[in-house]
Amino acid sequence: MPAYHYIAVNSGGQEQKGIMEAESEKHARQLLRDKSLVPILVRPAQEKKGIKKVNQWTLSTKPRGLSSKELALVTRQFATLLSAGLPIEESLLAVAEQTEKARIKGLLFSVRSKVVEGHALASALREHPEAFSELFCATIAAGEKTGHLDKVLLRLADYTEQQWQVRQKLKTALIYPSMIVLVAVGIVGFLLEYVVPKMVAVYGHLNQALPLMTEILIAASNAVKNDGVYVFIILVLGIFFWRRALKSSAMLREQSHRFLLRIPLIGYAIKTSNTARFSRTLSILSASGVPILEAMNISAQLITNIPIRRAVQEAVNHVREGATIHLALKQTRYFSPMSIHMIASGEASGQLETMLDRVALTQEDEISRLIEVALALFEPAVILIMGAIVLFIVLAVLLPIFNLNELT
Repeated sequence: MPAYHYIAVNSGGQEQKGIMEAESEKHARQLLRDKSLVPILVRPAQEKKGIKKVNQWTLSTKPRGLSSKELALVTRQFATLLSAGLPIEESLLAVAEQTEKARIKGLLFSVRSKVVEGHALASALREHPEAFSELFCATIAAGEKTGHLDKVLLRLADYTEQQWQVRQKLKTALIYPSMIVLVAVGIVGFLLEYVVPKMVAVYGHLNQALPLMTEILIAASNAVKNDGVYVFIILVLGIFFWRRALKSSAMLREQSHRFLLRIPLIGYAIKTSNTARFSRTLSILSASGVPILEAMNISAQLITNIPIRRAVQEAVNHVREGATIHLALKQTRYFSPMSIHMIASGEASGQLETMLDRVALTQEDEISRLIEVALALFEPAVILIMGAIVLFIVLAVLLPIFNLNELT
């Protein structure tokens, strides 16, 4: 049955909101009246448009997706129930009732209503592209065709949980360096804004030329004090308009991606992360029974860097024309020699999925090591830069005093 969002008032005059299943909107209103509730608003859960504000309650109209954590949890629960032998519609109902978030509950009820109507699960999931990626839907479709939906879902659950853990690890690792940068910027800003002007004010009464370091410090302090707010606003606006320009201009976005690939360390990280994502996705899709060309097309769409994505799409065309996968990917020049040899070995031995999985693991380990090294070098670098700035400020303040002592 379809799912409906509702807002109702109970006998005490208090508003209640939630999601319920009913045969129609009229039936939903009748069910609410049977519960001694007065319906105010009832609308389909999958409806994209709605009333933004009803009796001081805001109802979101923009379809929201699922976070990595939410998708991993829902997929794991769904896979566990299917593995236990429950039908798809009952599994979806159980997962929907398990969650406490109305947004996820409505999403799952909407998917379930399509399944009950006779649609395939993958088709029902594709109705919500904001929540379920093409990788997710294509893998589900392959699982339905092969009759191994529970195993496919378990593989997807492992994948989504791994992606969420990687993001959490990266966020956690960036907390300490971010705090160091914020503290360093705050200290330097405080010195230039409040401390330095008071210490150098006495130099205005001296009838002697100030050292170059002192003049630079005074100029920097005046710039921060007089124009700091304007510079900050300009930077914020510049970042805002730059991001808008990147979103609106495909040519500018591609040029910026090409520029990032030319930066030695950043370019290497982008290549490694995208090849790992491509290999992992292709491994999952191929192991789930998706045809190799379709799997490569879907995997290519998940590559974030435009030049790499286009090169891989050209490789897909070469494979369609009869080329082997490893030779087609080698021509892109974005895959490492080790990855190419491992893929070639997988093609020759008939274990392509296993070798692609190993390629992904190798590239992901390389990214992890790269991040660890970068963070390990970043922290002392910030401390050294901070120490150099403080030393410069101290010397700039004390040099005029030393010169005055020499004159006396």
